[in-house]
Amino acid sequence: MRVYAIGDIHGQLEKLREVHALIAADRAAAGDTGGEVVHVGDLVDRGPDSRGVIAYLIDGIAAGEPWVVLKGNHDRMFEGFMSDPDYHDPGLRADLYWTHPRLGGDTTLASYDVPGAGERMLFDLHDDAIRSVPEAHRAFIRSLPVMYRAPGVALVHAGIRPGAALEDQTENDLLWIRQGFLDDPSDHGALIVHGHTPVDTVTHYGNRLNIDTGAGYGRALSAVVIEDGAVWQLTPAGRVPVVPA
Repeated sequence: MRVYAIGDIHGQLEKLREVHALIAADRAAAGDTGGEVVHVGDLVDRGPDSRGVIAYLIDGIAAGEPWVVLKGNHDRMFEGFMSDPDYHDPGLRADLYWTHPRLGGDTTLASYDVPGAGERMLFDLHDDAIRSVPEAHRAFIRSLPVMYRAPGVALVHAGIRPGAALEDQTENDLLWIRQGFLDDPSDHGALIVHGHTPVDTVTHYGNRLNIDTGAGYGRALSAVVIEDGAVWQLTPAGRVPVVPA
């Protein structure tokens, strides 16, 4: 069993291309093309080319690449805004909104040639976004699943609610959870592979694996391969073991 996983992308198209090249090199070294590639969400916001990231993923899947793309909280906020400019995600603090520079919705809209977030009325932004964001991109975001399971692993965006069966997890938890999950050392019945909470390096906690290394803040985008229960980070020099801390 082999699964590849890529952390939070946040509009970093060139970094996404680079980690896909690492995956291709790992497959070549293994002598086969096996293994799904799971992107753990947050395709958009903060980085310079959210539009390019979505187009790249749509095109790759259409070409037959074995890619799975999960929904992150930022993707759901983008989806929500496109449906209703007054949308406020239930996981978001009341004093924040998706187009705020802290969250990065302004950069996502700019990548679709919709400038002025933070300066213009939301309804005006929304009108321009409806004209500028391709329906195929909106449909893609709407269609994203929130979990991918393989033997011994479950991949999600943010984490899971400890004590609840994987099939009973709520979307809000899978996209937003931190407290109650990050500090829980219990066995979840599978290795939980997630992003959402940036760390300096890919970190294995025994019961979970955090692969968000801060691409949304200009840091690295990381890719790992999980094979027969072992984890390696992919680098230009090849596989580097990631062992429980």
